[in-house]
Amino acid sequence: MKFTLQQLAGLLNGRVEGDDTKIVDKLGKIDETTLDQEGAVCFLANPKYESFIYQTKATAVIVSETFVPKHPISSNLIWVKDAYSAFTTLLEQYEAITKAQYFAKKIGIENPSFVSPKAQLGENIYVGAFAYIGENTKIGKNVKIYPQSYIGENVEIGDNSIIYAGVKIYQDCKIGQNCTLHAGVVIGAEGFGFAPQPDGSYKNIPQLGNVILEDNVNIGANTTIDRATIGATIIGKGTKIDNLVQVGHNVEIGKNTVIASQVGIAGSAKIGDNCMLGGQVGISGHISIANGSKFAGQSGLNNNITTPNKSWFGSPVLEYKEFLKSYVIFKQLPDLKKRVEDLEKKE
Repeated sequence: MKFTLQQLAGLLNGRVEGDDTKIVDKLGKIDETTLDQEGAVCFLANPKYESFIYQTKATAVIVSETFVPKHPISSNLIWVKDAYSAFTTLLEQYEAITKAQYFAKKIGIENPSFVSPKAQLGENIYVGAFAYIGENTKIGKNVKIYPQSYIGENVEIGDNSIIYAGVKIYQDCKIGQNCTLHAGVVIGAEGFGFAPQPDGSYKNIPQLGNVILEDNVNIGANTTIDRATIGATIIGKGTKIDNLVQVGHNVEIGKNTVIASQVGIAGSAKIGDNCMLGGQVGISGHISIANGSKFAGQSGLNNNITTPNKSWFGSPVLEYKEFLKSYVIFKQLPDLKKRVEDLEKKE
């Protein structure tokens, strides 16, 4: 990937301050000031990193229009409306180019692998060594299935989806178009359903449903999404789930929701569209969460959230601003306790 700064500015709808004929051919980090980054382009979006822009040896730095330099800068600048979004666009372009080059080579079925004669395979697919594709499975066009993946019976995988190494997709599950499942993902294992018996033992409840991932869903490494008891566990279009997340049976997650690592979602919970769940958020079963809800890391939910577009924190959760007010009081409790004890001694 080689661009002149003029070409790069055109791609990002920005303008160049400096030599627009300079060429960049790699992505850099603004805090790597000890490295020679000739030919690198980096970005400044977080004010915490501003000091590095005065030291960096990168050829170009992408900055927001709101940035006001406090000292001279030796690098060329590309001024854009929002530096973070612009750099994201650049990463997308870089990924598209490198993937196109890489995936062009990934066509065909490697041996040893097993593909059922009853499976339906689309054009230009790739099946890596030691993969398994079961009966009556339908694989769309341009799908990439990497080595040691297991695709069970009656599974459907839409066009252009990527199934990385070691993914397990159980029977009857449906994967939409343009989905990405990273290494170790398990889709459709049995949900955690056990009925307590009078003698204290537990009877297994059969899990007869499936999992449906709608289009443009990304699932991070070693995340597990359980099949429904009856019906479907559903992950909505455009939703992004991080590594090491547990999604229970019959959960429904709306469109364009983002979920960070180590979140646990218990069975039959319903999460709306455009929600954001920070790391280690815990959600109890059978509750509903309104569209646009945002939860800070380690929040715990055990009741419905009915008001949309609000931020929450704590366990059990409070509205974010209310939690901060309560926390101010909480920090004062040791001092208040001491004052009460001192008063008791005076009586």
